[in-house]
Formats: sequence, structure tokens, C-alpha cells
Amino acid sequence: MTSVETQPERTALAWQRTGLGVLAVAALLGHRALEHRSAVTLVVAGLTALLGLGILGGLAPVRYRQVQRRGAGATAAPRLLAAATAAVVFAALAAAISVLMPR
Repeated sequence: MTSVETQPERTALAWQRTGLGVLAVAALLGHRALEHRSAVTLVVAGLTALLGLGILGGLAPVRYRQVQRRGAGATAAPRLLAAATAAVVFAALAAAISVLMPR
């Protein structure tokens, strides 16, 4: 059985993984932009990186403090979840478009 005290740490790790995943997609987009000398893709890669950093540096710590304060009864934070979801969807769409674009 999992201890209640580990919930904030598990939540923080999940948010950190999400932010790192978005940053990884940004790095791949940046590599593709440099490989194909595409300024537009480079700008999209930069925006994606900023979104990933926003999750890591902004949203994740806020959510960690919320869960730590409320303990086991922590409810979902709709605005934080919506922001993280939007960042992940943006990264996924940017990656898909980058892959499907003709060279």
C-alpha cells in the first residue's frame, strides 16, 4: 500500500516528466529546423521549449504545493491541467506538422 506522504512527490514527478517530454519534442523540432534551415520551424521549436519550461518552472511547482497543502484530499486543478494539456497538444501538433511537411 502506498503512503499518503508520497502523493505530492509522485505528482511533482509526473508534471516534471510532462515538461521534459515537451522539451524533448522542442529539441527534436529544433534539430529538424536546423537540418532543413527552416526559420518557421525554429520559431515553433522555441515556442514549444518555452511551453515545456513553463510546465517545469511554473505549473509543476504550483501543483506540487497544492497537493502538499491539501494532502490526500487534493482535487484536480482544472486550469493547470488545461494549460499542461494545451502545451502537450501544441507540441504534438507541431511535431506532426513538422514530420508531414515536404522538405
